[in-house]
Amino acid sequence: MSTLTVKGSWENIFRQSTKADLEAILPDFLRARRWFGGKARRIHAVEILEAIPIHQTIGSLTAFLGLLKVEYVEGKSESYVLPIAFAGGNRASHVRDTMPQTIITRVRVNGDQEEGLLFDALWDSSFSTALLDAIAHGRQFKAAHGDVIASPTQALWQLLPSTGAPLQPAIMQAEQSNTSVVYGRRLILKLFRRMEEGVNPDLEIGRFLTERGFAHVPPVAGSLEYHRTKGEPVTLAILQGFVPNQGDAWRHTLDTLGCYFGRALGEQPSKDAIPSPRTSLLALSEEDLPPPAIECIGLYLDEVGLLGKRTGEMHVILAQETADPNFTPEPFSDVSRQILSESMVVAADQAFRLLRQHLTDLPEALRGEAHRVLDLEGEVRRRLRLIRDQHITAMRIRCHGDYHLGQVLYTGKDFVIIDFEGEPARSLRERREKGSPLRDVAGMLRSFHYAAYAALLLGKAAADRPEDFSRLEGWARFWYLWVSAAFLKAYLTEVTGAPFLPSDRQELQILLEAHLLEKAVYELGYELNNRPDWVKIPLQGILLLVEKG
Repeated sequence: MSTLTVKGSWENIFRQSTKADLEAILPDFLRARRWFGGKARRIHAVEILEAIPIHQTIGSLTAFLGLLKVEYVEGKSESYVLPIAFAGGNRASHVRDTMPQTIITRVRVNGDQEEGLLFDALWDSSFSTALLDAIAHGRQFKAAHGDVIASPTQALWQLLPSTGAPLQPAIMQAEQSNTSVVYGRRLILKLFRRMEEGVNPDLEIGRFLTERGFAHVPPVAGSLEYHRTKGEPVTLAILQGFVPNQGDAWRHTLDTLGCYFGRALGEQPSKDAIPSPRTSLLALSEEDLPPPAIECIGLYLDEVGLLGKRTGEMHVILAQETADPNFTPEPFSDVSRQILSESMVVAADQAFRLLRQHLTDLPEALRGEAHRVLDLEGEVRRRLRLIRDQHITAMRIRCHGDYHLGQVLYTGKDFVIIDFEGEPARSLRERREKGSPLRDVAGMLRSFHYAAYAALLLGKAAADRPEDFSRLEGWARFWYLWVSAAFLKAYLTEVTGAPFLPSDRQELQILLEAHLLEKAVYELGYELNNRPDWVKIPLQGILLLVEKG
């Protein structure tokens, strides 16, 4: 581990030559962090843009909010948030023993008079408490190029304990692109590690839904924003109500599927029970659920119907008239249809090109399906271009943007929708754009398809033999089609007459099918690059949507 030497107070590390020494150390630290998105890129340099003192002293801890700019050898730079604190003496030993992954570097202060550690301050309870205190009291912190502004909402006062008792912070171990701190199972603070200019959709949409009383999202209780002298505000963190839950809907669904496949093992669904591949999900949603589906899938059909209802309620609120131009519904113009269609076609072209490149690398059992999908490339492109050529009467609204079973919490009785950031691979500007909420619907329908096959691939079905897997595939498709139909039926019932729903059935079919294909071809590219063993799922998804067979 490297060691930096600083004269006077340790805070001087952010000045002149010692600042440059620290910047030289940061690339190695960042590359080892799960939340750092530039691992696959070569870092040219890291610059500390701001080192903002969030408070003077709590206990023996002084902490700064570091805003970093990461320059790469190729491509655009990125900005990240890194709270930085110094720990000496016993506190340094505690950091070294209990959270070594947070250590940035050793520091000697005034030669050898004091030695300690520089570490990620968010993992320190004093700093986490200071952030909550700042939001509750609406504090502002001066920065070199702007201000950090902490803001509470009215919801915060309903969430704080009436006794005024302090809330003990605990960092969540499931760290992904963000880092979250839970306060006494009442509040949760999500620190957005990557900074982008503009309001984060998680804050923007969450606040909009909270203010309108939608009870099926975590209420937004406050935020931390960086207001620069020039440019838009940057969302650094969001404070929300903590939602007690039994895990996300993905885990709940896999557990349900484990029981479902356990009952189905050794049996075959009747041919009459499995819908024809020629039948669209929209057409299935217009039918009554058949007795075999009700009997085999059971309670989950009611649960997924409730999820469809909650999804529809969310979209209806997001479509409400408002003076805020960021949420005002807008029509599909000729230009917006063309841009949407062409972006889908470009993504499909890339996925098909990748499939051709990896064709010989695929397991032999998948090559037949892969060839069938490649034969459908022209048909996929034609269907994606129908959006460009079809006048669409529906309105565009703000949507979730990355909607799937993993973005929904299951409480045991109901569902709570979380994480409105949108797809991480898209820019903040793209994630804030309006579109058809059928894109959210398509994301959830594709998630059902993934769950059905993931339960087989992850061994949830107890299908130990290859012949068991093959036998259960029919049951997987049976489950996926009727669960999707139940979700879609409940959703469409809830949004009947909404301005974002096409009044013409053909428009509805074109929009829904295009977004389903968009998701499936994206999944194809992702699995080819990351999980070749899972390529079967998007291949099957495309075949179910397009093949006339």
